[in-house]
Amino acid sequence: MAANLKEELRWLADHLPDGATWKDVLYEAYVRQEIEAGLEEAQHGEFATDAEVKSAFAKWGVQIETEVDSSGTAPTP
Repeated sequence: MAANLKEELRWLADHLPDGATWKDVLYEAYVRQEIEAGLEEAQHGEFATDAEVKSAFAKWGVQIETEVDSSGTAPTP
């Protein structure tokens, strides 16, 4: 989170709907924590390989078929 946790919590409280619950607060905090951890990993070059991503998706029954040319762009269908 930001340098000042109290400021972040105030911002969150101001932006949650009036009927928000503690569960909503915890969810928002969890999502922010995970995003910040992912950004930190990305800044350190810690990315999953294509094979690791395909393996993770395969566990969910999703088959990924991609082709990328040498310019880094996928072919147009």
